[in-house]
Amino acid sequence: MSFLYAAALAVALFAVGPFVAHLLRRRSARVQPFAPTHLVPKSQQVTQERHRLDDRALFAVRLLSILALAALGATPFVTCAGLSLARNDGASVAFALVLDDSLSMQATLEDGTTRWDRARKAALDLAKDAREGDAVAIVLAGAPARVALASTTDLSAARSVLEALPPSHRATDLDGALSLARALLRGMPQPDRRIVLLSDLSDGSSAAAPLGGAGEEVPIWAPLAELAQPVANCAVLRADRVRDHVAVHLACSSEEAAAGREVELRAGDQVLAKAPLAPAGDVVLRAEGAPSSLVVALTGGDAIEVDDRAPVLESSSALGIGVVADPASSRAPTGGPPLLEQALSALSLDAEIRPLPLMPDRVRELAPYGALVIDDPAGFTPEARRALTAFLERGGVALVMLGPRAQMAPLGSSFEPLLSGAVTVAPSPVRGLETDAAHALFGTAAEGLSDLAPRRRPLIDAKAVIEPAKVALRWEDGAPWLVEKPMGRGLAYVLGLPASPDESDLPLRPAFLSLLERVVDAARARTGASRTEVGHPWAFEGVRALAAKGPTEAPLVAVEEANRTVLTPELLGSYEVLLDGEKLLRIAAPSEKEITARPREVAETARSSSLGEVRAKIDVSPWVATLLLGLMVLELGLRLWSFEKEPKGT
Repeated sequence: MSFLYAAALAVALFAVGPFVAHLLRRRSARVQPFAPTHLVPKSQQVTQERHRLDDRALFAVRLLSILALAALGATPFVTCAGLSLARNDGASVAFALVLDDSLSMQATLEDGTTRWDRARKAALDLAKDAREGDAVAIVLAGAPARVALASTTDLSAARSVLEALPPSHRATDLDGALSLARALLRGMPQPDRRIVLLSDLSDGSSAAAPLGGAGEEVPIWAPLAELAQPVANCAVLRADRVRDHVAVHLACSSEEAAAGREVELRAGDQVLAKAPLAPAGDVVLRAEGAPSSLVVALTGGDAIEVDDRAPVLESSSALGIGVVADPASSRAPTGGPPLLEQALSALSLDAEIRPLPLMPDRVRELAPYGALVIDDPAGFTPEARRALTAFLERGGVALVMLGPRAQMAPLGSSFEPLLSGAVTVAPSPVRGLETDAAHALFGTAAEGLSDLAPRRRPLIDAKAVIEPAKVALRWEDGAPWLVEKPMGRGLAYVLGLPASPDESDLPLRPAFLSLLERVVDAARARTGASRTEVGHPWAFEGVRALAAKGPTEAPLVAVEEANRTVLTPELLGSYEVLLDGEKLLRIAAPSEKEITARPREVAETARSSSLGEVRAKIDVSPWVATLLLGLMVLELGLRLWSFEKEPKGT
């Protein structure tokens, strides 16, 4: 509270003046002659009415007038402020509100509100400050970034969307959100355009170039610098039970956030084991004889409470990846396991990788796996084809990498139902893949795919691609290189190169890791009890009945996309999915960067007042002044009425 504000309010102390004045006010008694009183002796009598207030209505009006005068003096020093866009010569503005709805925005601030509350209020202030002719768009920066409202001049619709937006526990995707915002503003008729970024900037890209610097297609305004202030927070990222112990992976924003806290293993309200909280790394808790339903929780409190507990995932429920590869042909130049196994391990996919000597030919042998990676097979026997078909139809994902052995299929073996007909191997007339398509599929990881320099390659005829399969990527001569085929709830990939460094340098390219990660993500989204990051969609193909409910017991909304059904978890915790009568367990886990990431730098121009400022939104002085004037008129009326009521002396 400022001195001027306190001094103005001190005027209210003068309200004691009318109180004292009315207590001391005594009217002279009217003298009425009465002859017999001369016969009575004089005596001094003190009236009991002396200390009572006279004219209480007048006193109340005077008291209210002084209080209103104090309020009128204090209102210039009271700021009820909000964000407001600066306008070039008063012209209309087209702006995109990039609102961060990630987990880190749930951090509680000193005033008891959250970062999300502060950001949404600022967005509402800007939407309410918009004028007729302005256009507004709303983009959510939780990963993956998505559009909540396309550019529109319907300002009431924008306010309604903002008021109804719920928070989420996703990771942060600032680059994706800003890219969407630019696309929404591109082509708008308003010459004055800008992006308003309302985020704590913790997207895990602190080393990237500052946001809002020179050369931006659309100016970026990041007005809420206080959102990037550090907070103390620890989180349980995941908890896995292996036989008689539980391995807990933790993350903390600082060592101070972990001080004095513990990790507890709970079964209901019972604490089975506990250990000191480590700022980073793993904590192992004993779980011998513990029931199957367990939860890990942190003691104490921090800025974000929702990430202080996590369900325990049984090791048997982790995603299993079966790898069928010949160590002799797919060996690494430096030795060790086959390149496929090394690549999958390097991705840290939170999955169990199991090498297989041969392709299983029984359905039950494939039951533990959610994904299969098969390198350079010599076709599949009828038994293996039946097992593979059943595996795919129940939701499995397979990557079949064709190599020199593809033309050595024994009698009765083939690549059906993935490809029809025989596959031949011959020297490649081209060195690489179609560049544009490769970049569209793999992004920056596609570097080098235009010069794979294969010694030889399987020749896949376009007619061998069986519907509903599609060619995702081709060689420069148009021949298929990567084929995708949905089967039931599952998905099969057929690749026109093996994982052998002797055949090509594909295994040494970044795109090879991207392809493996794509396969595992597809398997994780389709099969069994698994754990994914919040916001990662779960896709189901060929589903007849699908229902799911999350931690709040509210049903999860299913979205139809092409020929698949997608569920997207927005909150941390366990989800129960009922798929064609089969009950599945899914766990949505937090992203580590939401806990440990440092804020991204913002250019000075993104804080400039030329883009917007904080302005007073409410000035109550006119209303207080009007009230004070009315009280003065009322006082005059009461005084006149009181004067007229006094009886005339005789």
